[in-house]
Amino acid sequence: MSKIIDAEEISNILPHRYPFLFVDKVEIVEEGKKGIGFKNVTINEYYFQGHFPEKPVMPGVIIIETIAQVGAVILLSKDEYKGLIPYFAGINKFRFKRVVKPGDMLRMEVEITKLRGSIGIGEGKAYVGEEVAAEGEFMFAIEG
Repeated sequence: MSKIIDAEEISNILPHRYPFLFVDKVEIVEEGKKGIGFKNVTINEYYFQGHFPEKPVMPGVIIIETIAQVGAVILLSKDEYKGLIPYFAGINKFRFKRVVKPGDMLRMEVEITKLRGSIGIGEGKAYVGEEVAAEGEFMFAIEG
């Protein structure tokens, strides 16, 4: 049974705040393991002022960060991880397959594939519609 986590609850789970909180909603598919996150990409995003004013494109590093934030919500929504802070430990095998522009709805499918102690690995794919925009693996460390 899935659980929907809205923007207000995401703010209670993640330490991120504007302008660095990128996730609008997360559906937990499997507690602590799998979920689907959503980001409505609007022309009002601060990074479009410089990336690129004539042809706005969401930066790849922000797409990776958004995928990682979905992974963090999936993990930190479990009682045993509440209040902890996730940090990037690595970014592996990421590929970008399509640009993400204002007006797109980014859907991230993320799975925590390994967790040993405070170190873990997640895999994520970002979609616009049915097209893969980006995919890859990230490593994280959790600190209390």
